Amino acid sequence: MFKTALAQLCRPSLRLYSTLSHSQVAALNTWISTPREQELTDAFHVERLSDLYITLPTRDGSRQPYKPPKETSPLGYAHHVAFFHARTPEAELREDGTDADFSPPEPFTRRMWAGGRMVWDPELPLMIGQRATATWGIDSCKKAGFDDPNKTPMVFVNQRIDITMKGNNRPSLTEERSHVYFAVDSSPAKRERRTGERYCDMQHHDKPHPLSPVKDIPAKSDFSFTYKPSLATLFRYSALMFNAHSVHLDLGYTKKEGHAGKPKVYRFHGQYLTTTTERLVHGPLTATMLLETAIFHHPGIQLTSFEYRAHNPIVVNRECTIHGVWTSNTSMKLWAVDEDGVVGMTGMIQLL
Repeated sequence: MFKTALAQLCRPSLRLYSTLSHSQVAALNTWISTPREQELTDAFHVERLSDLYITLPTRDGSRQPYKPPKETSPLGYAHHVAFFHARTPEAELREDGTDADFSPPEPFTRRMWAGGRMVWDPELPLMIGQRATATWGIDSCKKAGFDDPNKTPMVFVNQRIDITMKGNNRPSLTEERSHVYFAVDSSPAKRERRTGERYCDMQHHDKPHPLSPVKDIPAKSDFSFTYKPSLATLFRYSALMFNAHSVHLDLGYTKKEGHAGKPKVYRFHGQYLTTTTERLVHGPLTATMLLETAIFHHPGIQLTSFEYRAHNPIVVNRECTIHGVWTSNTSMKLWAVDEDGVVGMTGMIQLL
């Protein structure tokens, strides 16, 4: 089911490979079989958290009085994403500004954040002002679409991150991040067909299909929060994440790569191809806003786990509403919809 959701989310608009060379497959297999681990140490500084607070519409003082972060207080849920960033020289970044440390080799250069999971240890909360170590590794990696020339080759990469406070011997937080990577044909002969509109128009024998609805969305919510992620929001969040991915900030890039214009979806050989609209909102920002909305309305809750999935793109300068409903005394279902009612992300929270 997760794989289906990822495939629906990541409907590529670039000209994609239908076949891969033996050397490309061999390089990918070598990458998959090579263990990767990275250890980063950081401190949950009040100053950086203040920057995060002023970026989140739930905490910036516009909806309720501003409360600054305080040392020795528990770190907010998902606020660790503003820390533990690899300091990769610009010359080593990929053309789209992404870090290649945990990314498969070329031609798998188009990345989409697809979902993830966070599990907290209530007995060992992360604390503001304290130091911690994040140990990164690849938990699993799976290939899809390699045996069928009519399908897009994709690589699903699941990262695992254990965050342990200084002096402790077990993690306070274990996170899984799921990305999907597409093989993109970047050869000069194909570049003139790289915009999504022209590529989709070539498939004239297929009619456009609407975005697929997400199943099991409640008819009404118990609480909600509406906001509009602006370009300033995306810039600030990119800076906090130390994330230079062009898809969030560069309109010229998104136009060239087929992200600009009114969204259209085409079905081609059983797969969906789409042009998405404008610059894209960060997946972890929307995931954080799911949690923030729950805490905004229920500030005393204690979380033990959070699982989320991205379904459709959420884009800049369009209203997004986070909805939430209690599914039991210890669980909530959350979902994000755009101003057209398209579900961009869903999530489940488990409480103590």
